[in-house]
Amino acid sequence: MACALLICGCGSPQSMFRSASKQSHDIDLLWWWMLGAAALVFFGALALLGIAWIRRDTPGLPFFGERESVAELMVLAFGIAIPVVALVALFGVSDIYLIGESSPPDPRKTAMTIHVIGHQWWWEVKYPGTGVVTANEIHLPVKTRVNVVVTTVDVIHSLWVPALARKVDTIPGAHNRILFDVGRVGVYRGQCSQYCGLEHADMALKVVVQTRAAYRSWLNGQQRPAPATATPLQAAGRNVFMNSQCASCHTIGGTSARGAIGPNLTHVGSRTSIAADTLANTPANLAAWIRDPQAIKPGVLMPDLGLSKPKVRELTAYLESLR
Repeated sequence: MACALLICGCGSPQSMFRSASKQSHDIDLLWWWMLGAAALVFFGALALLGIAWIRRDTPGLPFFGERESVAELMVLAFGIAIPVVALVALFGVSDIYLIGESSPPDPRKTAMTIHVIGHQWWWEVKYPGTGVVTANEIHLPVKTRVNVVVTTVDVIHSLWVPALARKVDTIPGAHNRILFDVGRVGVYRGQCSQYCGLEHADMALKVVVQTRAAYRSWLNGQQRPAPATATPLQAAGRNVFMNSQCASCHTIGGTSARGAIGPNLTHVGSRTSIAADTLANTPANLAAWIRDPQAIKPGVLMPDLGLSKPKVRELTAYLESLR
């Protein structure tokens, strides 16, 4: 059972063994070397203990008898020389080379900068210079050095996308930085790795790495205001949104809704998930989230508005149209 759990963990979408960047690959490689060194020492010690037990009634060493010089050499080799060489080598790789490779990037040597802000319990993502603000999904162009600046508006969080880079803490009043430089197109799941309250486990996000053309197309679409309603049901949902507490907590570009408490919903219909990757973004899930968010993420700031079923249906249709 333990082996089965281990195998499942190593193959998950959030596995550290599925590196997609040089930084993540280096961390992965260091881990394997450390595991190999630890395994060599561990099984070497077990082998020596086994030999000692088997020969417990026979003095001296196998093949060498009771020659004290050989025993002293073994103590020097296995007790001093090999551990010193192994530890110095691992120290050099981890605390000199790897720290340099994964250190905060120089903004002058990056192609773009994004800001990621931690909230209880979701991620806000801003693209400076474009006016684009989204939530729980980071879109990036492939093979591009990105300076990711992180902070938080409440407690300490920690942004970790195992396939892309090391962890980086988001600290109130501070701006930490990390480099994302992804070598292949794909979707990579990230997680808050610092306990931050009741719904810490459900504070996830996705990094969507696209071709540069696809990224430009996505960014251009995100810069547009929310699309106009196309059906009476959507128009009714827009009225529900504007005349309820929704508009005081959320922003929708092109409307009078300018709330800053919850995620920006200008293009929420285009996102693959809601509630910080807790649910797939489907009409049924969105309706369930609107109807009773506390049943899905207890403690979340979004209240139960007490909307009737028809109003929930109208509001869901409107939000799903925001693409």
